[in-house]
Amino acid sequence: MALGAGTLAWSLIEAQWFALRHARVPVLPTGSAEVRLLHISDLHLVPRQRRKIAWVRSLAELRPDLVINTGDNMAHEHSLPAVLTALEPLLDFPGAFVMGSNDYYSPVWKNPARYLRPRAPGVPTGRAPTLPGAELGRALVSAGWRDMGNTRAQLVTGGTEFSLVGVDDPHLDRDDFPAPDPGGGTQAPAVHLGLTHAPYQRVLAAMRSDGVDLTLAGHTHGGQVCLPGYGALVTNCDLDTGRGSGLHGWPGARPTAGDQDSMWLHVSAGLGTSPFTPVRFACRPEATLLTLTAAK
Repeated sequence: MALGAGTLAWSLIEAQWFALRHARVPVLPTGSAEVRLLHISDLHLVPRQRRKIAWVRSLAELRPDLVINTGDNMAHEHSLPAVLTALEPLLDFPGAFVMGSNDYYSPVWKNPARYLRPRAPGVPTGRAPTLPGAELGRALVSAGWRDMGNTRAQLVTGGTEFSLVGVDDPHLDRDDFPAPDPGGGTQAPAVHLGLTHAPYQRVLAAMRSDGVDLTLAGHTHGGQVCLPGYGALVTNCDLDTGRGSGLHGWPGARPTAGDQDSMWLHVSAGLGTSPFTPVRFACRPEATLLTLTAAK
């Protein structure tokens, strides 16, 4: 009983022990200056989480060249002001975002054992959207960020030209992979980024076929409750647990220069949890600063 109580106490503490991860991704053309990409995901904010709001705001001190937000920002119907307060300093930098299920639907209590069983994606039965995702999207776009839900865009930052392709949340079956732009021109941008909230394999396959160099995703919470020395038990989608968080190649080993068989995939373990299961174990909440470097 004492062990169980201690484990629960630690998991509540760990859920507030925010970590900044670092990784290097060799995707830039030879001779390019490094680009600093900040990946944030799964804030699951409720208005009272002032410490998390302050920590997210502090990430602006990193002065990233690009900010990517892969969704699930809200966890309460009154969370929108808190989310905008947390993100406000980051909106000074170029950015792009996609939405997750918890930008549309409020979380509800679920038996945690459900996460150990595979679940097909789809809109929650009989539920109408209850969160102000549309208002959040308009606020981010008005600040200059690109809404990448089922669309394409281009931007230049850090001296590098990027093309972006994104989908709305696959966990809700809202993804509709956009067709190539027929007027896109003959000169391809230096780096092609893919954005999705949930890293379902059908979306990753479409990203790779589209020539994406690096796909960014969230949703998995890194497993949220992990086994030390083993890792995630579940990903809440059909992605394998070995890629439940961090930087990997997909579908095979890490890609090398000129390798078209695999792309880079970064899955953020995210910064929050459902308010009904506010615990993490062997899986700290995180944001990641990805340094994009020249491919060798």
